[in-house]
Amino acid sequence: MKTLFVYLIFSLSIFSEELKTPSHNNANKGSIDKIYDFQSNYVDNRPIYVWLPPDFDPKKKHDLLIMHDGQNLFDGTKTWNGQEWELDEWASKLISENELSSFIIIGIHNSGKKRWSDYFPEKAYNFVTESNYLGGVKPELNADQYLKYIVKELIPFVEKIYLKSSYDYKTIIGGSSMGGLISMYAAFEYPEVFDGAICMSTHWPGAIVMESNPLPEAIFKYMTENIPIPKNKKFYFDYGNKGLDENYPQYSKTIDSLFLNNEYHKGNFKNLFFKNHWHSEEYWAKRVQIPLKFMLNQN
Repeated sequence: MKTLFVYLIFSLSIFSEELKTPSHNNANKGSIDKIYDFQSNYVDNRPIYVWLPPDFDPKKKHDLLIMHDGQNLFDGTKTWNGQEWELDEWASKLISENELSSFIIIGIHNSGKKRWSDYFPEKAYNFVTESNYLGGVKPELNADQYLKYIVKELIPFVEKIYLKSSYDYKTIIGGSSMGGLISMYAAFEYPEVFDGAICMSTHWPGAIVMESNPLPEAIFKYMTENIPIPKNKKFYFDYGNKGLDENYPQYSKTIDSLFLNNEYHKGNFKNLFFKNHWHSEEYWAKRVQIPLKFMLNQN
């Protein structure tokens, strides 16, 4: 898939910058450490952002939120569409108001032209049965390597630098669209690592929306065979009905049945509909506080 933006890659370096005065009436949005060329043995090197809450103290306990498409999370002046998730603003607000436990955010840049290969649930493709799909040629898939990068390289790095004194912290992974799919896949593949997944406007079509698309059924078959046991797990899904999101309501009952038939309940599973919400950062920013509260509350 073609990327809509280009970014420069710099040598490995970290620096911290104070963010601008936020909206939502919180005076301090925390700070961001930027690593412009995080090295990997599994995937292409890419930038990561590390958001730290106000008055961050590595000696205290913090939960961990890992987000895909990290370049779209914090600064709309630098995104391809001028929009952002306002994630730093929401996080600092909710932490300062004691609605959430303290947490840090790792925003992983997508890889541009390889984004789809990184984000499509790789093992789900084993359930594709239509031999004529894509002319019978299996596409390049890289999600398993991408998840190894997160689990074996990124999380240990974060623990060493930022979570030195934390123990028994929550690890949540999240994203939107294809980022929602890979977040689900991460929590299914590594239930011992991830305590939950935030999957907003999850792109159940899997790729280009088309008739006789075998990918949704393949994804659901994979999920049926690999759903984690519900103990200490949470899954959040949502969808709108405008723009690309108009393709998602048809899958809602399937998702509900899959989780509810496997002993999930309203305390650890949500699949919410937002009328007139579009497929964009502007609308994910409008509702991201809902999954944050669901996943990272102080209970």
